Amino acid sequence: MQPGKSRDLSGVVPIVPIPFGSDESIDEEALRRLVEFAVAKGFTGICLPAYGSEFYKLSDEERILVVKVAVSQAAGRLQVIAQSNHGSSRVALAMARKHLENGADLISIAVPRTFALHEDDLLRFLKPILNGVKVPSLVQDHYPGGTTIGANFVSRLSAECPGFRYLKLEEPQVTAKLVAIREATQDRIKVLDGMSGLYLLELIPAGLGGVMPGLGMADGLNLIFGLRTANRSEEAFQLYGKLLPYIVFAAQNFELWLYCEKRLLKARGLLASAPCREASIAPDPHSVRYVDEINERIVQALADAGLSAKA
Repeated sequence: MQPGKSRDLSGVVPIVPIPFGSDESIDEEALRRLVEFAVAKGFTGICLPAYGSEFYKLSDEERILVVKVAVSQAAGRLQVIAQSNHGSSRVALAMARKHLENGADLISIAVPRTFALHEDDLLRFLKPILNGVKVPSLVQDHYPGGTTIGANFVSRLSAECPGFRYLKLEEPQVTAKLVAIREATQDRIKVLDGMSGLYLLELIPAGLGGVMPGLGMADGLNLIFGLRTANRSEEAFQLYGKLLPYIVFAAQNFELWLYCEKRLLKARGLLASAPCREASIAPDPHSVRYVDEINERIVQALADAGLSAKA
């Protein structure tokens, strides 16, 4: 059995961004370096191409390509979760199967939120995807404009889709929902949080299974997760407080978050350049200076915690 293949997802499971060249083409060598960084940090898995990978700016062929590159570089040393988002369950399933042919370990699918759909409609969308693959699957519900799926829906989906193992939620005031989902599914479904770890310290005591942030400070959040889980909360809060200004600032706008994430990876020496594909946000000069300032602080905080960008 290759290392990492049999492990449950836990702790920090970072989203790997897609590096682009100046002409917006995918920089495969830079992508391999990011995957290697994730391997060196000992994460149980990585996920791509997700929202944090700008998946919505990639062609279908490019989405297949980046997973192939990640699988090749990971070489079984960590699990690769292939995000297979599409508004059509038929197309999403075909994409998921292609990812699995290319060596992905798990499949992730986002709940379609372009238009409002009843929970019965969402169940009908998800079932053929989750039951159409023979690997564990993760469902992501990112719905800033409305209410996300609840404990009853998760329980129904779990009962009808045995491969459904993980749920990623991205919303505030989610602690009660986390507890309700754990109870309704008897912990069959492990809940992971998004939002760059904004609610991490709040949710860990309630039984949070993990968090899926960007790669830039994932090692720092992983250390915090371990400290908080081990009841070393004072240390966890001290380090978290140093990362929080970045998390809060970047959370103002998703394209701003992408800008900040790539600038942080560049500041840590993991990317040579940090372009996002258009359409993207171009921060004003004051914001650019502030991003660089807080990134310097993040790099120093991580270094002080013994976390280099090399291992």
